[in-house]
Amino acid sequence: MSSLPSSDSRVAEASAPGPIGSGQDGGLRDQATAYVQRIRSGEMGALPAVAGFVVLCVLFTALSPYFLTERNFANLLTQAATLVMLAMALVFVILLGEIDLSAGVTSGVAMSLFVVLSNPGGIAMNWILALLISLATGLAIGLFIGFFVARVGIPSFVVTLGLFLGFQGLQLIIIGDGGLYRIQQPEILAIQNSNLPVWGGWMMLAVILAISLVTTLLDRRRRTRAGVANRTISLLWIRLAVIAVIGGVVIALLSQNRGTGFLAVSGVPIVVPITLLILWIGTFVLDRTKFGRYLYAVGGNPEAARRSGIKVVGIKWAAFAVCSTLAVISGVFSASKVGSVDAAFGRDIVLSGVAAAVVGGVSLFGGRGRLIHGAIGALVIAVITNGLGLLNLPGGVNFLVTGGVLILAATIDAVSRVRAGGSLTRR
Repeated sequence: MSSLPSSDSRVAEASAPGPIGSGQDGGLRDQATAYVQRIRSGEMGALPAVAGFVVLCVLFTALSPYFLTERNFANLLTQAATLVMLAMALVFVILLGEIDLSAGVTSGVAMSLFVVLSNPGGIAMNWILALLISLATGLAIGLFIGFFVARVGIPSFVVTLGLFLGFQGLQLIIIGDGGLYRIQQPEILAIQNSNLPVWGGWMMLAVILAISLVTTLLDRRRRTRAGVANRTISLLWIRLAVIAVIGGVVIALLSQNRGTGFLAVSGVPIVVPITLLILWIGTFVLDRTKFGRYLYAVGGNPEAARRSGIKVVGIKWAAFAVCSTLAVISGVFSASKVGSVDAAFGRDIVLSGVAAAVVGGVSLFGGRGRLIHGAIGALVIAVITNGLGLLNLPGGVNFLVTGGVLILAATIDAVSRVRAGGSLTRR
């Protein structure tokens, strides 16, 4: 008579990790149920922003025949690019529960240096070197802010508000009162005003799908080797299918001729793959590096992070440096769009960037949010501006609607935090 396996061996066999596609962490229905429970407990993430984006698109499509056209869709993407980049920049400091009110004028100072240094009638420096100096300026400003916030202990609101006021004067000194410099470099102008070839858009989609597939499979293999449960592999195929369908529709729409004359205009705007690349790099840093994990830890509970050995000062310092550097890239996008830089460049956009991050689901209390949330929030605000413009409504209505959406998003954030067991006060 064969002996029965012992209880210890049965437990070991049941707990042993299975193959990569085994779905050890529950099936598709289990994952859906867990997601619904997270929403009920207040962890909604970007769901309200995505729902708002869909509702706004449906509403403006019904109200204006020009909203859902290939020409307006391309304009919407280029108009949103500057705000998307600034919102992603601000996510790094908002995750800490901090704020940077100087991000817009930081880009203004950096771009003022760029146009003065690269102006053919002036210093005539090589535009690549001038751009690197501008980015280095943004980095230096971020380190300067980080020093006073992290080392000295001055609230970020006070430091960045002071720089917001002071940098406006610095721009006047650099560029001159009432002065305006036109962007002369065709490479900079092409960022917002030129397009990939049609095949380039489809190649971009293929690269995105390949990177998403390879990255997820490598993650699953690493988790399997570590004996950590994987989610069902069906979620991977669903995710890839969603990316393929949405991306395919977008690229097919942008591949249509949207020119008004004899010259055909088609393809994905060049600014789109640049933004997606920076979004992927930033997401990789936040999700897969120690810096990213520490950033969330410090934002969630700075004292607990300090006691666990995390160098809180260094994390805050680095976050402000990243924010200011990405803000300069946002300024490059803006300068490419308008074709010029003046003494008021970047003065009015920073509050919209903060609003975009909050609307997208980044918590003002710190410790919760992702870069994609900031990007989605920026798209929501861009849709509001674009749609109301097509309806020829007064500019004041745009401010009223955007302000209302921001208050609603902040309310949802506060309520969801309480439901999740958090507090409305900083630790």
